[in-house]
Amino acid sequence: MFNPDTFKTFSRAVAIGAVAVSAIAFAGAAKAAPVQIFPFFQPLPPMAAPQPFQPYHAPSYQTEPSEEQDAVEMPARFRRQTVAYATREAPGTIIIDTPNTYLYYVLGNGQALRYGIGVGRDGFTWSGIQSVTRKAEWPAWTPPPEMIARQPYLPRHMAGGPGNPLGARAMYLGGTIYRIHGTNAPETIGKRVSSGCIRMTNDDVTDLYSRVNVGTKVVVLPMTERRAELGTATR
Repeated sequence: MFNPDTFKTFSRAVAIGAVAVSAIAFAGAAKAAPVQIFPFFQPLPPMAAPQPFQPYHAPSYQTEPSEEQDAVEMPARFRRQTVAYATREAPGTIIIDTPNTYLYYVLGNGQALRYGIGVGRDGFTWSGIQSVTRKAEWPAWTPPPEMIARQPYLPRHMAGGPGNPLGARAMYLGGTIYRIHGTNAPETIGKRVSSGCIRMTNDDVTDLYSRVNVGTKVVVLPMTERRAELGTATR
């Protein structure tokens, strides 16, 4: 026969046992992995050390002759140097010794500053007396019609700059098409390759440009006056 008191006692025992089992299980889980009460609070990442201030440097643009352009090893006789040079021309005169590929800037007292130059190729040399009528830094180049007729592939105009055949400086001679100018091909110094213009390294033409004024007399010697090694170095 069903006894209500016995059933109540049994139910109470089962309930107490279930609670005990749950407590043991909870204690074991808590021991294995502690419960985070506030899981949404995360530790902040370590802050990077402050970097030293780096000022901004604007890119540099070339305004002066590049050393790389004149880096070709020049024979000693074509390097700029002061030499003994006898002449009746006044100090400040430019004498272009076409046969020996030298340019002399007369200093006076029997001395001149000598530079190596490139001159016109066969059939394109000339001689006479001119004067500097204009000076230009990093000049633009517009080949004359005579040159275009011979070399139609040439550009009709080229802005000044390191890639321009006229180089860093130009001194225009009278009303002619000829100039004393720099070059982006310094290996041509001492050679006869131009169409009549006088070539100098960018470093040398910049030096000469600083000494010469508009109106400076320029004497160009003919090829027939070829003489061996005019001028003896003094320093």
